Amino acid sequence: MRKMTVDYTLPKNIPLLFKKRAQEFGNLYSQASKDENGVFQKYTYSEVYEKIICFTSALKTLGIGKGSNVAIISDNRKEWLITDFAIQSLGGADVPRGCDSMGNEIRFIIDFADCEVAFFENYAQIEKVTCEMKEVPNLKKVVSFETLDETQIAAVKAFGLEVFNFNQLMAKGIEIAKADWEKTKADYEAALQTIEADDVCTMIFTSGTTGTPKGVMLTHRNFMSQLSVVHNYMPGKDGEWFLSILPIWHSFERLAMYVAILLKNGIAYSKPNARVLLADMKEIQPRLMPGVPRLWEALATGVEKTMQKKGGVTYKLYKFFMKVGKAYANYRDEVTGNITRERKINKVARFFHGLIPFILLWPLRGLGDFLVYRKIRAKFGKRFVFAVSGGGALQKETDDFFRAINLKMVEGYGLTETAPAIAFRNYRRPQTGCVGTVFPTIEMKIVKEEDGQVAGTEPLAEGQRGLILIRGPHVMKGYYKRPDLTEKVIDKDGWLNTGDVGLVTFDGFLKITGRAKDTIVLLDGENIEPVGIENALCASEFIESAIVLGQDQKYLASLIVPCKEAIEKWAKNNNIIYDTYEALVNNPQIKKLIEKIVNDTISLKKGFRTCEKIFKIALLSESFKVGRELSAKLEMKRFKIAEMYASLIATLF
Repeated sequence: MRKMTVDYTLPKNIPLLFKKRAQEFGNLYSQASKDENGVFQKYTYSEVYEKIICFTSALKTLGIGKGSNVAIISDNRKEWLITDFAIQSLGGADVPRGCDSMGNEIRFIIDFADCEVAFFENYAQIEKVTCEMKEVPNLKKVVSFETLDETQIAAVKAFGLEVFNFNQLMAKGIEIAKADWEKTKADYEAALQTIEADDVCTMIFTSGTTGTPKGVMLTHRNFMSQLSVVHNYMPGKDGEWFLSILPIWHSFERLAMYVAILLKNGIAYSKPNARVLLADMKEIQPRLMPGVPRLWEALATGVEKTMQKKGGVTYKLYKFFMKVGKAYANYRDEVTGNITRERKINKVARFFHGLIPFILLWPLRGLGDFLVYRKIRAKFGKRFVFAVSGGGALQKETDDFFRAINLKMVEGYGLTETAPAIAFRNYRRPQTGCVGTVFPTIEMKIVKEEDGQVAGTEPLAEGQRGLILIRGPHVMKGYYKRPDLTEKVIDKDGWLNTGDVGLVTFDGFLKITGRAKDTIVLLDGENIEPVGIENALCASEFIESAIVLGQDQKYLASLIVPCKEAIEKWAKNNNIIYDTYEALVNNPQIKKLIEKIVNDTISLKKGFRTCEKIFKIALLSESFKVGRELSAKLEMKRFKIAEMYASLIATLF
């Protein structure tokens, strides 16, 4: 295994890193963003740095300073980066969320985080707050990235808010700076030195155990410690491009933004739409692109559908060579020893097992590259080196697709609470079936667990599954205004309980095998707390128990135990004839009844998010029992249920 190193020369805070890049590589491009005509306009590090200085001057006039929490409700765009750095440069912290967030969620976050100033992408986002102003009594000023018209400005002012447009504030900042540019710049850079490594730079809200969001306080040290080891996992070339498509409020995309700056790369803003994305990749020619598993799956599926439409010999050749590519990759890994060993195996035996098939498949794989693989890779751009997947577990089928076409897939693992990365695959030889090696700045141990809690402090041996604990400079400062919740996940010795179950392989890699805690992470990176959904479902007289499922899937599903007495009564009133209760539960009319209850309960009208919708259900005729599906405390044993009903659950996805 290649020796990992740490770069101890990085500055103590994030704005100082941008300053360093602007001074040393000012002529390199920092951003590329489409104008009103859909044409990419590019801006250098020097240009963006000057904008940050000017915008910082403007934000001072709004009263933003040391310790201020400033909301940013917007998707990724060039103004987002400038605002982020300006807030941090004043010693404040941004509190981000995306445009797909519900109004009640946004209002809760703005109020709980004590935000007096909030940035919004457009008027539609502002309306999510002004519709219930009593829920955000401390909000005083709003800024819109998109220019508001006079009618919209008047409507917002009617709620007693001061209103600004981004461009208006930028012009004000430029005017302030022009009066004495050298002094403005010197004052700005002197202020950067007062921002300490342990100051909070962002507060990212993530779901709590009851569905109530928790504010994860991340410091400059949290991010800088990540950046100090990135060169081991994600090398870059000066002047290359990252393509940004993920929600910037997500900690994974935030880290990617800082990594691009670290590597002296530019950030081009695109959209997670296959048609737009592929066109932008062709134009920008990015070196890499961070994405969630759902994105990579969509791209792989898109290729499959395109080939299927062509049909005939073309599709048959595609299917044949994809099988060849996958088989070749598997045998190649056996020969090179690039395999995940959960148990001790004989590498020599594996070498000879894979050698002959590897040799025989080599010319076919070469032909496949000429006819198929290189044409698929070309869609990602000529400079595209590898894909980066995070925010959820990568599906094996998707991973195999990229291995088959010989495009490296670097999968990572982490939590919002760890800013976010903990481990990454080696970009030189990305190994399947694991999330790579733990960062050298992090301590990790696998311990015994029971119901998601630590049941032993001694590290388990290689190959033994247990709860993953993390300690080091990546770990958050805590949950904002919730020391009680912080104490539940970080012990007195600084160990963070990730809530994930995993093991260390016999090659020293980390493999994630499941989740000990209840949080469900969908393929698109959305975090879902199932307890609130389950409680809402069980409020119905017809539902006795419900468990929400969907870890690493596209959507949520549920196993539901109907309330026997209520169901039998409903069946009698509706003249449904049945022999046994099991037959009644399997009656299509009963399933239709429960589906209607589920759809009516878990809906936008009831305050649930779109991603929390239950798409499929299966009904169980037997109640959950203590010692089987339930613990002694009558809590659902989620992993036990997943094992007991594995075949039924498989039909839901």
